[in-house]
Amino acid sequence: MIWDWGFALEILPVLARAAIISIEATLIGFALAASLGLVLAVVRIAVPWTSWTISVLVELIRSTPLLIQIFFLYFVFPKFGVVLDAFTAGVLAIGIHYAAYCSEVYRAGFDNIHRGQWEASIALNLSSWTTFRDIIIPQAIPPIVPALGNYLVALFKETPLLSAIAVMELMQTAKIIGSETFRYTEPITLVGLFFLAMSLVSAALIRSLEGLLNRRTTRSRNNRWSASTMYRNATAR
Repeated sequence: MIWDWGFALEILPVLARAAIISIEATLIGFALAASLGLVLAVVRIAVPWTSWTISVLVELIRSTPLLIQIFFLYFVFPKFGVVLDAFTAGVLAIGIHYAAYCSEVYRAGFDNIHRGQWEASIALNLSSWTTFRDIIIPQAIPPIVPALGNYLVALFKETPLLSAIAVMELMQTAKIIGSETFRYTEPITLVGLFFLAMSLVSAALIRSLEGLLNRRTTRSRNNRWSASTMYRNATAR
């Protein structure tokens, strides 16, 4: 038989438990990537003398395979006294790898902010932290949500690489089931369907978030325009 429904239903709970590991790795890895990428982008702009160093670091991370970085953290770091368990090393490698990509997305968002916003912050004697927190980041984030969402989906599809260091995520569990039962069709197909379903759900959520942020941005702009119009009308009288 090419497909055995009884066997597929039997292994489904096992794969569901392994899927939790994949989802945890995705959420933790993306939280690390988004936050670290933001820090790199902000420091790169706020502290100009670090720009070259951060640029080299970002290109180094983006130009080397993720699998090598996973192996490096798991097998090489212990040589320097830093011992990480497989899950931690894998998630850390994924987070750092995608932080390099996210930092470029943030930087593009910052570059799109009108120069007058920066000059006004300087004229008001605002600190760099206040400028980024209250003025730049709220304007830069909404347009780059789709790009960050794409990296979330891409990161999720990279989690099978954790099987290379024996993390019992979804793909590793499917391979073990296949090697024990000599049936690979059902577990591999179910894994593929799970990744497809989760990617579609993630894409839908990202589109919803993008629409929400766009509506909030539009309302904010309309409120500022209405307030300025009322002010001009009042002063004209």
